Amino acid sequence: MQLIISNLTKAYPNGVKAVDGLSLEAGAGMFGLLGPNGAGKSTLMRTIATLQNPDSGSITFNGIDVLNNPMALRRILGYLPQEFGVYPNVSAENLLDYFATLKGVASRAARRKLIEEVLEITNLYEVRKKQVDSYSGGMKQRFGIAQLLLNNPQLIIVDEPTAGLDPAERKRFLNILREVGARNTVIFSTHIVDDVKGLCNEMAIMNGGRILQHTTPAAATAALQGQVWTSTARRAALESMEAKYDVLSSSYHSNDAINVRVQAAERPSPDFTPAEPQLEDVYFMALKKDNLNLNL
Repeated sequence: MQLIISNLTKAYPNGVKAVDGLSLEAGAGMFGLLGPNGAGKSTLMRTIATLQNPDSGSITFNGIDVLNNPMALRRILGYLPQEFGVYPNVSAENLLDYFATLKGVASRAARRKLIEEVLEITNLYEVRKKQVDSYSGGMKQRFGIAQLLLNNPQLIIVDEPTAGLDPAERKRFLNILREVGARNTVIFSTHIVDDVKGLCNEMAIMNGGRILQHTTPAAATAALQGQVWTSTARRAALESMEAKYDVLSSSYHSNDAINVRVQAAERPSPDFTPAEPQLEDVYFMALKKDNLNLNL
């Protein structure tokens, strides 16, 4: 399985270029698309999912010319958007039966078997009789996975699925997605670094409609080995430290103190100690360099 995106561009009437000459390849497994809100991730996801057309460029998946033959992709596509609405007053199993019928599963026995399978995979079988609009946010997201599995998709697109979920629901959802991703190509869009770190075998960092870095979580952190340093400083000193050092991030330490992480080839000063690189360091470093380049 191979998704190939070449020189894709999409600009909106207000002049915003949401996707800017983007090229990317993704194979089987979980591919994390990491970027801040407004980076163009959702526009890219919707374009791959054939919900909108780009201004230029091409997309192919397993030999399918996606832009010229969208119906061929839709037959093997599963898509979970940021906002997933459901019909009111309908149980999970009845709504899945309706979706399965729409997807061409004509046999009632086949639909029943398929629905039971996807409910088991998503840990929703015990609540299959409950109305979906009464589900919690995490349960609705799991239901979203259940419905997209009904046509046995080869390509799955999941756009910002864990935003707003509590830690327990987020963990359940990611475990299900990990299981699903072992058998398909899954493009997983998020601004949450921890989701990519624990889930994806391959990743890209996106900002301003462009791919800044295409790598793996392990390779990305290994490349920063020996270059990340940490120190504790007074809050009032942060601005001067940012002017002096390449500050990656800062976090709360105590009432008047913060922990500061910087990137440098050598120890910046005796106040700093070595720190193990984290994927967050890679992410913040890529965004910071991109913003500096844009301001030049």
